[in-house]
Amino acid sequence: MNAYLGIDVGSVTTKFAALDESGKLIASLYTRTLGRPIEVSQAGIRQIGQELGDKWKIHGVATTGSARRLIGVVAGADVVKNEITAHAVGALHYVPDVQTVVEIGGQDSKVIILRDGIAVDFAMNTVCAAGTGSFLDQQAYRLNIPIEEFGPLATQSRAPVRIAGRCTVFAESDMIHKQQMGHPIEDILYGLCAALARNYLNNLCLGKEILGPVVFQGGVAANVGMIRALQEALDMPIIVPAHHGVMGAIGAALLAQEHMQANGRVPTRFRGWEVSEVAYKTSSFECRGCANQCEVVQIKVGGEVLARWGGRCGKWEM
Repeated sequence: MNAYLGIDVGSVTTKFAALDESGKLIASLYTRTLGRPIEVSQAGIRQIGQELGDKWKIHGVATTGSARRLIGVVAGADVVKNEITAHAVGALHYVPDVQTVVEIGGQDSKVIILRDGIAVDFAMNTVCAAGTGSFLDQQAYRLNIPIEEFGPLATQSRAPVRIAGRCTVFAESDMIHKQQMGHPIEDILYGLCAALARNYLNNLCLGKEILGPVVFQGGVAANVGMIRALQEALDMPIIVPAHHGVMGAIGAALLAQEHMQANGRVPTRFRGWEVSEVAYKTSSFECRGCANQCEVVQIKVGGEVLARWGGRCGKWEM
């Protein structure tokens, strides 16, 4: 039976999702990127292949995320799409009438405004970690609390403290000050959640019309403290899909299915499960053909160059 594979390669985590012809999730994986997107993607493809077995045949592959082009070459992607498109498609798959998508990942966050099933506006925060999951991860580490316990503890707060969340450095200083004043840990944790919610809304949603249904996805959506903080800040209910952590990969898989169905009998470019055994090597060089001096990245197998990208003029694109 045919299946479609979506791979979302982020800076902090890498997600995989395999869907059947009806759009049902049949296999998924959420793992840390660990600064090694190629090796982690190869291991993830191998694991998904083992989970699917011989019963399923990959009929289309799409990649998204910050390393989408790199992993698109490694996996043999039929489609390479940006995160905005992938997350919007994933959200629409589970909540067809969604009008706002809140996505908070490890290193960046985004808001997507949809009207009648079409993305009409979006914004991304890639400048400061104070509005992302790494902000909470770092504070949990400082407080010696497992990140899995962060949310449940935060929801126990009855008198949350206000923490300056515009900057991670100031937030840490403010958090330490609140600890030294004797505030309970649960009030500090929820104060951190509220600070992240304020940062997100002030940076990304300013001037945008936030209408429900609102879908909250990304790894941070697993934090029940953040769900409560966003609901209170927006004064409206928040929908968290069952597979919120891999929604970008699900959207990519749906885009792969759409692409393959639109192209009829064209075979998939997927390199097969054995791609996990191939030794890829990446390098870069500076093009001196003009004043732009673009940094061009290339990926090789043995002595063969599979792809190059990064130039503005397209001279080196393969």
